[in-house]
Amino acid sequence: MSNQKVSFKTEKELQETILQEKARGTPDLEIGQKYGVTFRYIERLITRTQGLNISALKVSKKIKTLYPKDFKEEQTTVWSFKQRGNWATHSGEYRGNWSPYIPRNVILKYSNPAELVLDYFCGAGTTAVECKLLGRSCIAFDINNKAIELAKKNVDFNALLQQLTFNDEKKHPQILEPELLVGDARDLSFLQITHAAHRTTSHENCVIFKGDNSIDLICAHPPYANILHYTDSKEGDLSFFDIDGFLKEMAKVAKESFRALKPGRQCAILIGDTRRKKHVIPLGFKLINVYLDAGFKLSELVIKRQHNCKTTGFWYAN
Repeated sequence: MSNQKVSFKTEKELQETILQEKARGTPDLEIGQKYGVTFRYIERLITRTQGLNISALKVSKKIKTLYPKDFKEEQTTVWSFKQRGNWATHSGEYRGNWSPYIPRNVILKYSNPAELVLDYFCGAGTTAVECKLLGRSCIAFDINNKAIELAKKNVDFNALLQQLTFNDEKKHPQILEPELLVGDARDLSFLQITHAAHRTTSHENCVIFKGDNSIDLICAHPPYANILHYTDSKEGDLSFFDIDGFLKEMAKVAKESFRALKPGRQCAILIGDTRRKKHVIPLGFKLINVYLDAGFKLSELVIKRQHNCKTTGFWYAN
């Protein structure tokens, strides 16, 4: 492939051409080499024009299977998924979303069929899809309305009980449709009303907490403190806060989580560490302390090995 860059009279022409390339499915690396732009430039362009930080403008939602092949629950505190998982409507189009193997394991370990699972960083709806497949009720919300639009498309599939693989089918009397809403993780005051309505109709740390009020399980993957932006600077988007500001806002999330969770139940949070000026910032451990300060007790610390991301080779090499 030629590395000769194409020039444009205006930046608008450049951006329109990049969007056309993305619509055709051209890889970001090829776009960058052809038009002389960075990955971050492409990412910001997509986020601004689409309202979502997504890697592809067209993703096939054709379902090949509704469950992972040869799935077994994790039995240790080191989880390693070399494939991110593509059953049901799962895909990696939404940048930074977690592998569906993580919420699947958490949901199976820490909840029972028909219990209520909360995800307050819904994104593309990974947790909500797993709740539907595993016979759990789910309330999932996100501050980005475009993310909720995408999540609604992802949970919109037909599933029959006989198509799913349950450990004990007698415990799964029905498939429950998730409730997807636009909302702010720092304010869960609406949950009491929503809950009642819903009942009638190179590593990352996965942190499991025990907490105390009305949700059976919280299962969430927050943004990583100004590393990856999920909106075009939407007010309240925690992905725009730097480390200190992010932790301050997450303290509000932790406080609300503690209030909303039933006594003795769990809150599972996936968070990765980061680097600043070549030094490691232990964001995961800082966030653990935020949840401990809110009243939680640390029940388990799971290390999730990182695969198939831009920095995987860097970490293995170093």
